Amino acid sequence: MHLDHAFHFDNRGRTASAKDETDYIQDLIELTLLTSPGERVNHPEFGAGLGALIFEPAGGNLTEAAEFMTRSNLQRWLQNLIVIDELNVEAEDSTLTIYLSYIVIATGERSEQTVVRRT
Repeated sequence: MHLDHAFHFDNRGRTASAKDETDYIQDLIELTLLTSPGERVNHPEFGAGLGALIFEPAGGNLTEAAEFMTRSNLQRWLQNLIVIDELNVEAEDSTLTIYLSYIVIATGERSEQTVVRRT
């Protein structure tokens, strides 16, 4: 059983679980990208901390930094679950958008996900 993100209760009053493996991996990707280092007590290095980049000026440096942080953290924390196929980052005003295409190692299934962070 994998807990669903964001934490909530299902219609039976129990802790909700992810619908399937794809849903679980998508939750893990979002958690990895949006968690700030130091936020988790037992894993102080965990997380890309992309939320902090929202306040940086938009431009090439921002998208390059976000792409590096995204790629390196996904490879570090989820390397046993996914292989990154494509990664694109866009920054506009106060919105950071990450387009990710990846392969689920266990099934060989190709999947896509978009993560959006706004202030």
